[in-house]
Amino acid sequence: MSQDDVPESLRMAADSDRPRGILTPSDRDFLLGRKTDYTDHSKKQKRNRIRRRVRNAILDFSILFEYMEERDRETVFDPNDEDRDAYTQGITDMLAFLHLGTMGYHTPFKDMLSEGVGKAEQRLAGSNYRMVNVEFNVEPVGQIDVDEVVEKLENEEFAQLTDEELRAFVRLLTMSDGFSPSDNREEIKDRVDEFAEQVAESTDSREQTLEELTN
Repeated sequence: MSQDDVPESLRMAADSDRPRGILTPSDRDFLLGRKTDYTDHSKKQKRNRIRRRVRNAILDFSILFEYMEERDRETVFDPNDEDRDAYTQGITDMLAFLHLGTMGYHTPFKDMLSEGVGKAEQRLAGSNYRMVNVEFNVEPVGQIDVDEVVEKLENEEFAQLTDEELRAFVRLLTMSDGFSPSDNREEIKDRVDEFAEQVAESTDSREQTLEELTN
């Protein structure tokens, strides 16, 4: 697989010149199929080395959480503007990898997620008395009534749309040959700017009306 063959969202991650992280450049070439002259024995060795690095990387996060300085952590999560999408994708895929990898694990993913968020909140508050409720549910999106959703949209009954309907409808829309997100990017951006202006106007109007009512 060449650099041009990888999806746009993986271009930065798959860059051959990127320094090593958990994976070495050689590991990436192996997983991406850029280098194929491996014997069965060398493939097995390569997979074993990658597994060891991933396991040790997981253990390293305990040290990073406890001892990495705040300024260093903030720098890690403050990429350049042009790299932001790639890092966001990396964080998303990291969570997906953990969720998938812990299927059948002796501790459910949701329990580890809840405990992890709780520890972070305590770190932010500087107190073990900081208690939070973390909800995580995986509910499959079922079949939706397309006619009903379209009718709500036509009548601008946006508040009546459920999250399930929105997610399913957007997915169906992107699957349609008649709609291309990239082709409609600029128009959508213009609509977003217009929407933001109207939201700001409505907020100002609300504040003014509230002030009149309370004076």
